[in-house]
Amino acid sequence: MRCLEGIHAYISSNNPAAASNVVRGIYEKVQLLREHPRLGQRYEPIAEREVRETSYGHYRIAYLIVDEKGIEVLGVFHGSMDIERHLR
Repeated sequence: MRCLEGIHAYISSNNPAAASNVVRGIYEKVQLLREHPRLGQRYEPIAEREVRETSYGHYRIAYLIVDEKGIEVLGVFHGSMDIERHLR
């Protein structure tokens, strides 16, 4: 996942161990979402699709419910970012 590579690169410039921990944690959270897709809260600005989000640390994981057994990760964003423009 490309966004995880970017997150890892950014954090690892100061702390490689922390970068690995953050990326691993985000990955594990996504695996949990695959088992429990409605775990995250509905992202209300997008009504025409079932977009949800959850967080891990300072990061927001946005994803689309494809069907009862599948999700599509739309992106992983730092909490300070305005993600709406990336999700439209």
